[in-house]
Amino acid sequence: MYALRRFAVRHSRLFESIYAVVERVMVGLDPAFSRIGYNRLERPVALVEKTVKGLLFDCKMCGQCALSSTGMSCPMNCPKQLRNGPCGGVRPGGFCEVKPSMHCVWCDAWDGASRMKHGDWIHEVLPPVDRTLEGSSSWLRVAREKAAASRQRRQDERTTLAQAFSEARDQEPVVAPLAEEPDRAVNRGEG
Repeated sequence: MYALRRFAVRHSRLFESIYAVVERVMVGLDPAFSRIGYNRLERPVALVEKTVKGLLFDCKMCGQCALSSTGMSCPMNCPKQLRNGPCGGVRPGGFCEVKPSMHCVWCDAWDGASRMKHGDWIHEVLPPVDRTLEGSSSWLRVAREKAAASRQRRQDERTTLAQAFSEARDQEPVVAPLAEEPDRAVNRGEG
């Protein structure tokens, strides 16, 4: 696992792209997920997510995945479970203070982020871990949240447009009269 975790950090740009595709697919599947029910999908999707992310990133299934903003290095692998940067005890060579044979998760995170397109996301402060979400699928949560935000944006745009043209609708007829078709455009049974 440790070797694969380090591999994922070294190839963080590739995994960032894969992650973006998976996210788009999951958001695109929101209508189907909504019909089936997110609660019904939670266990099977969480199992797949745990298997894939556990193998590649040594994921601890905190339910609030931060891989895309931490250089594909899971901060939950830190013995102190620090979510926003390394502690003050990083050993020379970037090794962990608590587990001297392990590279510091946050040193790896900075290394991975430097290779990523959106590597500057590592500067964002992550919220504390919500322990009630442990074991749940962050993929489903992100898909649901992004799909809901997209629906809300579309609704807001429609509302804004309707408000901007409310007077125009009152002044104009609902249906415009049809213009006469020119003779050359009308088929009069000539064959």
